[in-house]
Amino acid sequence: MKKNKYQNILANHFREHSSIYLFIAVLFLMGVIFGAIVVNSLTLSQKEDLFYYLSQFFSQISNGKVADSKDLFIQSFSHNSKFIGLMWLLGISIIGLPVILILLFIKGMVVGFTVGFLVNQMGWNGFLLSFVSVLPQNIIIIPVFIISATLAVSFSFKMIRQQFIKKMGEPMLPLFGRYMVLLVGAIVSLVIAAGVEAYISPGLMKSIVNMVGSFIGGFSL
Repeated sequence: MKKNKYQNILANHFREHSSIYLFIAVLFLMGVIFGAIVVNSLTLSQKEDLFYYLSQFFSQISNGKVADSKDLFIQSFSHNSKFIGLMWLLGISIIGLPVILILLFIKGMVVGFTVGFLVNQMGWNGFLLSFVSVLPQNIIIIPVFIISATLAVSFSFKMIRQQFIKKMGEPMLPLFGRYMVLLVGAIVSLVIAAGVEAYISPGLMKSIVNMVGSFIGGFSL
């Protein structure tokens, strides 16, 4: 009975917010595409500089000279939680609605640029590296960002309706309580994602870098 209840709640939630989810997902995808396009607009010298630092980074990974896993965990969690926290705060601010969309677009652009640059410069080897360095943690992070952005936009819309359109509507306190639950769930998910990025991704990256090391060293722009 409880399982069916939760399934019905989730089904109703996605049905109610389906248009916002679609818009947010498309916006994020546009950011990814734009980030990949930006790679092609870089000059040769910019690509050379970026690839030089990238090669240095790969060399350090190959030699086992990577940052401490604890430091990586803190850095990853701090960065993503600040992003989500800002998005959450903007959701309770009526004027923060466009900024939420901009933040999501930027997140997509960063992912698209990272993957696009690796693939552009290293072909299939770059795809393998992006697969093990970008994908594992982002399997968790991207859905968290999309869900958080959707609910932040939805909450902001409800506040706008409450203030300017309907004098009598659904009480805001229960809505805020559910919105707070979203933040807690997002933080827990980001802890898991940071653990993946700090303790799993570096080992996968070292394996791939060692496998394709000869290609990295001899690759020409």
